[in-house]
This record gives sequence, structure tokens and C-alpha cells, in this order.
Amino acid sequence: MKLFRFSNSLFYTGVVILLSSCGSGSNEKTTATDTTAANDSAAKAQVVNTIITTPQNMVVVTHKVANYAKWLVAYEAHDSARLASGLHSYVIGRGLEDSNMVMVALKVDDTAKAKAFEKSPGLKQAMQKAGVLGAPTISLTTNTWQDTATIGPVIRSMTSMTVKDWDAFVKGFEDGKQIRTDNGIMDRVVGHDLNDNKKVFVVTALTDTAKAFAYYKSDELKKRRAAAGVIGEPTRFLFRIAKKY
Repeated sequence: MKLFRFSNSLFYTGVVILLSSCGSGSNEKTTATDTTAANDSAAKAQVVNTIITTPQNMVVVTHKVANYAKWLVAYEAHDSARLASGLHSYVIGRGLEDSNMVMVALKVDDTAKAKAFEKSPGLKQAMQKAGVLGAPTISLTTNTWQDTATIGPVIRSMTSMTVKDWDAFVKGFEDGKQIRTDNGIMDRVVGHDLNDNKKVFVVTALTDTAKAFAYYKSDELKKRRAAAGVIGEPTRFLFRIAKKY
């Protein structure tokens, strides 16, 4: 977004006064009109829609690594293999409690290729060389709503849950937006498993951790989850964004 600034040099103003004193009122009106129009255009240019509602398929991988710096070098060295399978790195997050717990989100061009890549021996070998500890959790998901506005280094929460009905959950979730906002929770991503929309995930940003953590434990949230058809207790992964591509 660009802000347009207008200024008149003193010399130019002096010449106008000397040569066009009879028409000075007209010039002032024209300048005011032009400036107002330009300011209106600038204001309109600043309004950018950051909300994406076009479904986006993703692969989300969570695993622990022995050393994050070494893992990142190995991960990025394997980028050509991911691109060949239609996978594009999007976000890397590091766990709040354990910074060696890593979450990787990738955009998917072709779900068939993504599934094949997930099961390939080459991926397993690459992970071992990169220092991945234990078996990773890999999910193929669909983002149905996302806010891409830049908000800085705010703690994120990725909550996974099972619901009785996707549409009922979405309605309940949307109804609770203001309550979340009042409790320092900003919605970032909403989606579900690619093949099962009853397996839901929500990513939020915690703008006030004290309020957010208190809300997590509140009866109000329990009631809202029950009303939205959430089954059982959700799992929550708190992280910071380490890199965005």
C-alpha cells in the first residue's frame, strides 16, 4: 500500500500569486478537490482483504528434532524433492514448551502426489538424516478459512478436535468470535481433515496469554464446545512461528 503525499514548493506558490492573483480562489478550490480525491483513493488503497475462504489443501507435519538448526539446513536441502511432489513450504513453528518440537505446514498442489511422497522411503531417510526423533505426525488437511494479516511474533495455538457435525461446529465457532477476541484469542485458520470434516483443527494467535489461558480452563469454553458438538477433550499445541516462506 502506498500513501500519496502532495506538496507545493514556495517558489511555485509565489509565481502563482504574482501571475494569477485574480484566480487564486479557483486554484485553491481545485487543489483542495484534488487533494481530497487523492486522499480518498489512498484510503481505499489501504483496505486490503486478508481473509481467504477458498479451500487450500495442506500437509501438516509435527515431530521432534535433535537439533533445530541442523534440522532446518537438512529440511531446506530437501526442498527440490518436495517441489517435485507439488509441496510448497509455508510455515515452520517451534513448540512453546519444547523448541525442538517442530510443526511444518506445506501447501499442496496435488493430493495424490502428496500422499505418495508421505509414504516414500526417501522421506523417511531424509528425516532420519535431519535428526527427526521418533515417528512424525502427518496430516493432510483442508483450510476452509484463513486470516493472512501480519500480526508479529505472537504465540500461536493449534487445537485439534473431533466434532459431531462440521456445519454445526462452524456456526458455534463463528458465534463465539467476540468472546475469543475479548479473551485475547485471535482466529487465524480453521479447517478439517481432507477426508473427514469431523476431524477439525483451529489455529489462533494469543494476543493476551493470561486471558487466553484462563479462558481455556473456563466453564464458558466447556459449554461452548459442548454446544458446538465437540467430542471429548481437544489437544492443543502452542508454538511460535520460526519461519514463513
